[in-house]
Amino acid sequence: MSAAPKADDDKQSASSGDGFSDVERAAIKERAAELRGAARRGRGTGKAAADERDVLAKIAEMAPPDRALAERVHAVVTAAAPELAPKLWYGQPAYARAGKVVCFFRSGRADKERYSSLGFTVEANLDDDDGMWPTAYALTTLGEAGEAALTELVKKAVS
Repeated sequence: MSAAPKADDDKQSASSGDGFSDVERAAIKERAAELRGAARRGRGTGKAAADERDVLAKIAEMAPPDRALAERVHAVVTAAAPELAPKLWYGQPAYARAGKVVCFFRSGRADKERYSSLGFTVEANLDDDDGMWPTAYALTTLGEAGEAALTELVKKAVS
């Protein structure tokens, strides 16, 4: 038998009448705004530069602990896989190849979680021969060992 959710969890996890929590509705609205903005921008180097500015602006808005993590993740991902283009995805930093998101950062504070996360989509080449592999990692800090592991993951994801 599972425990009842805490009152603080209700806003995030409990569904409202339309089936989405407040956090989920906010993410959907941000994604819709991203798609409208992308349609207005068109294609080309101007779009890529604007997408990266949007990512850096979103990172700058984050609370200090998440901002520091997001800055490190951004630096590691862009250095390890310069072919990935930064873009916003559901209101959070993501990195795409040919328009398809390969990996993304989720702010823990934005999601009302105790940790941030780094996730990989089906576009990432992380498949393991044993048929089981992680697609998301919890982040509270990112030291030297974590940066090295992240570098290897991103390189494998784009291989």
